Amino acid sequence: MVGPHVLADLGQDFVVGYGSSDVSALTLDLSVHGVPSVASGDWLDYRLGILLSTRIQLCGPYVVELEGRRVEPALPGRQGRLLFAYLVLNRDRPVGREELVDAVWSQEPPRDPADALAALLSKVRTALANRYLEGRSRLTLVLPPNADVDVERALTAVHQAESACALSDWPRAWAASLTAQNVAKRTLLGEYEESWIEASRRRLDEVLIRALECYSKACLGLGGTELAGAERTARLLVRLAPLHESGYGLLMSALEAHGNVAEALVVYEALRQRLRSELGVSPAEQLQATYRRLLSASSGV
Repeated sequence: MVGPHVLADLGQDFVVGYGSSDVSALTLDLSVHGVPSVASGDWLDYRLGILLSTRIQLCGPYVVELEGRRVEPALPGRQGRLLFAYLVLNRDRPVGREELVDAVWSQEPPRDPADALAALLSKVRTALANRYLEGRSRLTLVLPPNADVDVERALTAVHQAESACALSDWPRAWAASLTAQNVAKRTLLGEYEESWIEASRRRLDEVLIRALECYSKACLGLGGTELAGAERTARLLVRLAPLHESGYGLLMSALEAHGNVAEALVVYEALRQRLRSELGVSPAEQLQATYRRLLSASSGV
């Protein structure tokens, strides 16, 4: 039963808990699946009152909550949000002032960059209640140990999903890959266009592809009602990464599991033609072997 383990604040679009044991009861089509979660033991939860107190969401709506206090309204405009986001994404190292100037004013630097940055940092420090920012010439954002940053959560979750897939731990792979998807499918800092943001977006695009692949594998491993999710996700993977051969393989497997062998053969042929026309190569030997097996099965040989 899902109810006791799923607590959602739909107004904030934020799931606070769901468990891998609830796999068959949850699908990507449910609205509560469009929200993030974090892995913790056998459950994906936020342990109310602890992890929920400090969270930063940079993908989708911009949200900064530091130890229970919403901060983003107090940040000084677009530049303040941009500066803070850059510090969040680089909080594993000190960041120099010149680097911050380039991050905030890459297209049109101010007349006096040093003074402009000093003024902006002063306002950001005030918004943060003169906490969390350490250093002067080189600055480091120091968040509480339990801080939840959505981008970091996605990176951790996709690694967990891939590890679980390697161990054929399908419930855990299902839950972790869904966590990664829920973050990576949203646009990072959608109101901004900067080269460093584009680099982070490309990284999240890769996370999404990896998460979709793990999710499809997990659904195939779980079988039953999850087979529909395997096919749906594999089709999305093929659309997003048309040269990603594993997506076609997963789609073929999902179609075969549904008894649609002929359609699986059509999928292989579409891949073969695309690879030949765009790259001049043939599908991987593993896919070729799958194709031959399906072809033999369909012809009754």
